[in-house]
Amino acid sequence: MKSIVSTLTHVIPSQARDSVYAVTSLGDYVFVVRHNSQQIEVYDAESVQLQRHITVPGLGRWPYGLAACDANHCVYASDWHNDSIHRVELSGSNAVKKWSAERRPTGLSVNKAHNLVVACYLANKLQEYTTHGSLLREICLQAGVTYPRHAVQLSTGHYVVSQWTSPGVVSVVGVDGQVIHSYGQSPTTSIGEMKCPTSLAVNKNDDILVADRDDKRILSIIRSTGCVQELALSVDDGIQGPCGLCLDELRGRLYVGEWAGEYRVLVFDCA
Repeated sequence: MKSIVSTLTHVIPSQARDSVYAVTSLGDYVFVVRHNSQQIEVYDAESVQLQRHITVPGLGRWPYGLAACDANHCVYASDWHNDSIHRVELSGSNAVKKWSAERRPTGLSVNKAHNLVVACYLANKLQEYTTHGSLLREICLQAGVTYPRHAVQLSTGHYVVSQWTSPGVVSVVGVDGQVIHSYGQSPTTSIGEMKCPTSLAVNKNDDILVADRDDKRILSIIRSTGCVQELALSVDDGIQGPCGLCLDELRGRLYVGEWAGEYRVLVFDCA
């Protein structure tokens, strides 16, 4: 991951003037979920034009997480309000399966085993499920980690976890829930403190991008050096409350969804 992602190539405007909570991509499509919509917006990845909406019956007003799985050909949405996960089959039927999760599921990710990793905000846990909703693993987060917002499994088997707090912290934890390393705790660093970090994205080298929502910026963490820096993103009016984050390395793109302002999805080419 290079230190600069600079070129804004597309802007997906809000269709309903509601906050973007999560963005993910799969193949030729980009998926977006917003506040209180009960729908997932589907865009063509090449033209970035809206193709359709997928209705998710019963999806609550705060779907903070979205993840797509190529192996299982589905997309998952978390349901904070109803403590559940919705799995949408990406076939012609768009069949939806729902199962219960621990208190206040937020960010979602799919690991290399094609299982779903759920950050459970109020339970202070990570849960790993099969694509059919069977619980495989539950990690109780230990001292130093509270209010997990999003978790992504690294190639080492450890997890990087954002903490939805201000000041905020991003930590790497083991399968025992113990903190291995933390970033963003010192206000004396050049980037200062994080404020309510939300979504994470991880590249093939385990370098990390962080949506630092209330500081209105995206941070880059280079794991090999521990260097934390702000990405230089060319947006005339700045990024307004970055919340959703998706890195598509095949296309060389970064998608950033806005929680505030114009509620856009900003599309950058990685430089």
